[in-house]
Amino acid sequence: MFKKLAIGAAFALALAPVASHAAGGGEQHIEDFQFSFEGPFGTYDQNQLQRGLQVYTEVCAACHGLKYVPLRTLGDEGGIGWSEDQVRAYAAEMFTVYDPELEDDRPAIPTDHFPANTAAGAPDLSMMAKARAGFHGPYGLGINQMFKGIGGAEYIASLLTGYTGQEKEEAGSILYENTAFPGGWISMAPPLSDEQVEFADGHANDLHHLSADVSAFLMWAAEPKMMARKQAGLVGVVFLTILASMLYLTNKRLWAPHKGKKAH
Repeated sequence: MFKKLAIGAAFALALAPVASHAAGGGEQHIEDFQFSFEGPFGTYDQNQLQRGLQVYTEVCAACHGLKYVPLRTLGDEGGIGWSEDQVRAYAAEMFTVYDPELEDDRPAIPTDHFPANTAAGAPDLSMMAKARAGFHGPYGLGINQMFKGIGGAEYIASLLTGYTGQEKEEAGSILYENTAFPGGWISMAPPLSDEQVEFADGHANDLHHLSADVSAFLMWAAEPKMMARKQAGLVGVVFLTILASMLYLTNKRLWAPHKGKKAH
């Protein structure tokens, strides 16, 4: 079951656009995590996605929903690699939904979506990894995104690891210093800590790895068809390359009898 955290009125994971300054007036720090899905040939790490789902289920789901993500996609190709039985068991065990016909709650089934939990004003995380940019460039031109990508997953991971331990009270609310959050102070208490989640495969569960795993999962939630898109793009590039080569050779052959002749 979920490990509910008292995180107060969490605006979490940045409701405002990324700014250029963070805690203490210094530069905002976004760590460049090395995710397996980066680059034109990158793919999701299924083991990492499964660990990230576990972190989300045991920690994040207490306050944050994924209302735009169907549970059935957990068994789709290119996803976390679960079978239909595993998806069905996970849905029934972890979530309940209200059924108007029954006029009561029932266990969730794969055709349902993740619950739309927005406890304490916390934002839905369905598209958070694509809605947030980790990398920009000089004067906000986005030049760095040409080389590093948007970096939404890096932004989330950096936010989860960016707490300094400093707190302050403002307008009756407790704010926490965070080096990745715009402005440097966030109303969400640190949600993760070392060894908070135990993985069955014995994988490292320090704060850094927990943050990276759940960020990778949220990237998948925001773009579950990334692998299919990359494959389609690769096929398109190969097709256009072959077509361009054929057109070039055809052009040369058509004009060969006419080129090099002197005018009389």
